[in-house]
Amino acid sequence: MKRVLYILVLALLTACQTDGGKSNLPEIDPEVIVLETDMGKIVIELFTRDAPLHVEAFKKMTREGFFNGTGFHRIIPGVIIQGGDPNSKSENRAFWGMGLPDQPTLPAEFNSRKHVRGIVSAARRGDDIHSATSQFFICETTKPEWDGQYSIFGRVIEGMNIVDIISNAPRREGTEQPEQIVRITRAFLDKRQSYPTSTQ
Repeated sequence: MKRVLYILVLALLTACQTDGGKSNLPEIDPEVIVLETDMGKIVIELFTRDAPLHVEAFKKMTREGFFNGTGFHRIIPGVIIQGGDPNSKSENRAFWGMGLPDQPTLPAEFNSRKHVRGIVSAARRGDDIHSATSQFFICETTKPEWDGQYSIFGRVIEGMNIVDIISNAPRREGTEQPEQIVRITRAFLDKRQSYPTSTQ
């Protein structure tokens, strides 16, 4: 039943995009996603107008507690940290980053925003641009080659120092996996007005 409701919501949002309703959406969502981690808090504002399907899906997963207990399973110092994989709840590193086969996928929502420091974008499988699920990455630097390749749906407005700490943690030799994974202890939605206006 939940899956049917999820598909209906996505269909309605898609219809809004095709009939011009997208322009009626707020540029910045009235809610933010707050990630409480082992290292501190990361607050993400959401670009409703640019990526309505991704925003609604990530808000839904947050409300359901999906991200609680997941970790940042992939780190590239000075470039990105990546999280949101349900497999990262397990200590079995062999499946980190692979996701689950029955996870709903999201269609690409490319927009005019650029992959710069603080941007939150949807990870996907290989060359399939319509395969985003729950995984996301946070940019620490500008990566123009990713523009138009990954769907940008948010931006960190508080906690980039935490992102940097996670990114610079020791990695297992020959991998992008951290030796000690930093977990999201709790993810929740909060009012956007409770946080400072982004200067980016």
